[in-house]
Amino acid sequence: MSTQKITRSYAKGKPTQFNEYDHYIALDWSCKVMAIGRLTKHKKHPTLIEQPANIKELKLYLRSLQGRKILTIEETSTAHWLYLELRNEVDRIIVCDPYRNRLLSDGPKTDKIDAAKLCLLLRAGLLKEVFHRNDNLYMLRRLVSAYEDLVHAGVRLLNQNSALERVLGPGHNRRRDTTIPFITQYVDKQIDLYRESKAAYEKRIGALCRRNKYLKRLLAVDGIGPIGAVKILATVIDARRFSTAGHYLSYCGLVKLEKISGKRSYGYRTPRYSRRLKSVYKTAANSALTYDNPFHEYYDYLLSKGTAEHNARNNVARYIAKVTYGMLKNDTPYRPYIWRQTENKDKL
Repeated sequence: MSTQKITRSYAKGKPTQFNEYDHYIALDWSCKVMAIGRLTKHKKHPTLIEQPANIKELKLYLRSLQGRKILTIEETSTAHWLYLELRNEVDRIIVCDPYRNRLLSDGPKTDKIDAAKLCLLLRAGLLKEVFHRNDNLYMLRRLVSAYEDLVHAGVRLLNQNSALERVLGPGHNRRRDTTIPFITQYVDKQIDLYRESKAAYEKRIGALCRRNKYLKRLLAVDGIGPIGAVKILATVIDARRFSTAGHYLSYCGLVKLEKISGKRSYGYRTPRYSRRLKSVYKTAANSALTYDNPFHEYYDYLLSKGTAEHNARNNVARYIAKVTYGMLKNDTPYRPYIWRQTENKDKL
């Protein structure tokens, strides 16, 4: 794994100006058909093309357009492949979040209609971008995803084996029943293969942690192990895409968003968040509170201030998240007891 410095892929603090492009292109891609919608600065209605899916033909079409081009596609299983294939053919490519594209669910639905609506949303600047990039850190997501799939499958096998044992009971005559031994024979083989594969994945992850400087720094944080460190780096990749720590905490699902209208609060709602990161930070907080360390001291401080135990645990998880966010964003090592400096400033 390369330890090259993370580079920014967008301008800091500058909103995207969508009126600077000559062509606004939307692509609705499927295995058999591709629908292309295109708007220009002065057109009100998009030009639509539908033809058999062919990446070479699509590249030729994009190259034939003169001027600055911006392209959008929806996040699907083929989105990253299209991103890598087309990113050099346009000035900017946006992989957008289909969950936010509510306009596409209104009225009749075809590939050409979806492409036309995506064009309108693109030119209006109403698309929610999904992070994509082409480097070794982004490919680390593949390793983490495969490891999580393996663990889920292994847990299912272990539960299946445990359920068979409970159904049979201690007094079951296994010599007369040939069905259960037949089933357990193959379940046991799959469990052995799962444990062997899991050990191989963890060995690979351990090797990455020894070579990558970002993973080494994350491992210095109390409560975070090799698996947690790799999950954090693979999910975040570039922490500078989150403008503030509050945005990062929202992405991790560690804060709720208040609903206010007419200066009146209507409660809170949970944002869409990364379940992977929330699990990592909650697990890290629970692990850190089992022994003496700076996070446990912060937890005791919160309890002494009258904070409820469950809220104190949540605050510790948020604190760990903010610490790792600062480390990745500023490219700095772990600094314990930062909370002491903040508390002393508040007292002054």
